Amino acid sequence: MAYKISDECISCGTCAGECPVSAISEGDGKFEINADTCLDCGSCAGVCPVSAISEG
Repeated sequence: MAYKISDECISCGTCAGECPVSAISEGDGKFEINADTCLDCGSCAGVCPVSAISEG
């Protein structure tokens, strides 16, 4: 199951740089993860400074 970014996201972009398949992009007010591209590796969750990313 793909990871998801909650409304706690501060749009810092740290997660996007960690994603090995570029599944994360800037959305409206927060970053978003493309579920079809996400590998479920968790790299993004490990670097989020506000713990806004979790398994969907």
